[in-house]
Amino acid sequence: MFLHRFTRILLTAICVVIAGMWVYAFGFAPRESFNKINDSAWQVRSQAHCKAAEDIRFSFQDLTPMKANDPSALKAKAKLVDAATDALEAAINLIAADKPADAKGQELVPKWIADYRTYISDRRAFAKALQSATTRPFFAESEVEGVPISERISKFARENDMKTCQTPYDLSV
Repeated sequence: MFLHRFTRILLTAICVVIAGMWVYAFGFAPRESFNKINDSAWQVRSQAHCKAAEDIRFSFQDLTPMKANDPSALKAKAKLVDAATDALEAAINLIAADKPADAKGQELVPKWIADYRTYISDRRAFAKALQSATTRPFFAESEVEGVPISERISKFARENDMKTCQTPYDLSV
C-alpha cells in the first residue's frame, strides 16, 4: 500500500516538473540566439561587403557542363575558384577591419572571421588540387566539433541578417 502511494506521488511530481519545464520553455525562456549581436550598423556594412563579393562571384558564373575527367577543364575551374575566393577574401578582410560596437560582437566576430579564414584556406587547397587533378577532387572543408565550418559561418550570418555573408555554394557543383 505504501509503495503504491509513494509511486503515485513520485510520478505525479515528475509530471508536474515536466509540465513546468514546458511552460517555462514556451512561455518564459529567452528567445535570442547565442550568435545574435546588437550592432545593426556593423551588420549592414558587413552585408554590403559580402554583397559586393557575391556580385563578383556571380559575374564568373559559367553554367556549361564541366567534364570531371578533363584536366584542362579542371584547371579552368581552379582559376575561377581562385578568383571567386579572392573576392570572398577581400570582403572578409574589410569586415575584419571593421569592429562591431557591442561587447558580444567584439567577442564573436573575431571567431567568425577566424572560421571564415579557415574556410578560405580550404577553398585555396581545393583550387590547388584542381590544378593537378586528372579527375575532379572532392571539396573537403574543415570541421569544428563535428560540424562543417561552412555551417557555423552561415548560421552566424543568418542569425545576424547577413544572408550574403553565408558561405557560397559554388564548389558544390
